[in-house]
Amino acid sequence: MLIYLFGWLSQYCSALEVFYKYISVRILMVSITSLLITLFLGYPMIRWLQKMQIGQVVRDDGPQTHFSKKNTPTMGGVLIILSIVISSLLWGNLTSIYLWVLIIVMIFFGAIGFLDDYLKLVLKHPQGLKSRYKFALQSVFSIIIAIVMFYLLNKDGSMNLSIPFSKELYIPMGIVLFTILTFFIINGSSNAVNLTDGLDGLAIVPVVLVATGLGIYAYIETNHNLSGYLLFDYLNNAGLAEVAVFCAAIAGSGLAFLWFNSHPAEVFMGDVGSLTLGAVLGVIAVMIRQELVFFIMSLLFVVEALSVILQVGSYKLRNGKRIFKMAPIHHHFELKGWPETKVVARFWIISIVLFLIGMIAIKVR
Repeated sequence: MLIYLFGWLSQYCSALEVFYKYISVRILMVSITSLLITLFLGYPMIRWLQKMQIGQVVRDDGPQTHFSKKNTPTMGGVLIILSIVISSLLWGNLTSIYLWVLIIVMIFFGAIGFLDDYLKLVLKHPQGLKSRYKFALQSVFSIIIAIVMFYLLNKDGSMNLSIPFSKELYIPMGIVLFTILTFFIINGSSNAVNLTDGLDGLAIVPVVLVATGLGIYAYIETNHNLSGYLLFDYLNNAGLAEVAVFCAAIAGSGLAFLWFNSHPAEVFMGDVGSLTLGAVLGVIAVMIRQELVFFIMSLLFVVEALSVILQVGSYKLRNGKRIFKMAPIHHHFELKGWPETKVVARFWIISIVLFLIGMIAIKVR
């Protein structure tokens, strides 16, 4: 009996080893795993958040339709982080330094967002984590990650910034320019996704689309045959292939979270989710050297962030005059009379178009 059992286990382990060998299979399995974890744990977490009375705070000057969102469970981003990390550890190659960098980024930015949400929602501090402290924490970690990434990725003391729709144009960067650019990408992306997350389902669909797009680029660039055919620089580093696995985990978890976050939302991701997802997408874009493609696919996030910057600047420099009825810009359209569901649907359409432009850049070179 024991001999039979050991024989079966040996065959099972051999089959599993072959199964793990194919990255395409692991990409599929990690997305399914993260999706199932989020789906199965979704309602238990919502009930726990309700029990702990961790609910959404609604601005008094916002659209009146948002008052119904008050006390909706928040901090659902913890579930997203857990599902991504667990599924990546199950299906990722744990010898890849890049996989561990992404997990560390997710945990660190998740901690910043968690602290902000905890202070605001549990301890009832109106401002949560003060902006200067939040920015300082984000900045220090972004600079550290930028320096680490430079020495992990560079081959000859310089890095090239790829230009979309061209196979020959690029901008060489030394460590200073690379660090500055990476700093703005990580911080900007983190805060832009955070600002976008203001309506039911608005932020998570663009996050899924951008993660999918970056995952496709990562898969192409780490595949010798595909990169050669599509005229990409081949990233001859086995560890970088795990970036595609991690992107699939984000996409799977994000789709499952939409089940609970679609209108009317049963849970919000909170800063713990939005700050983290934005930061990790920025790091992925830097890892695979597709910062400008990331900018294109994330343009909705950029516009949301710019609307806030312009609104604040106009208010301070023009004696209280505003450009928009309210910022971020999705609230502007709400106050113009657009139903929330229409704003979200139209912004999703814009995100899909931007995603397709990013995909076109793969072939048009």
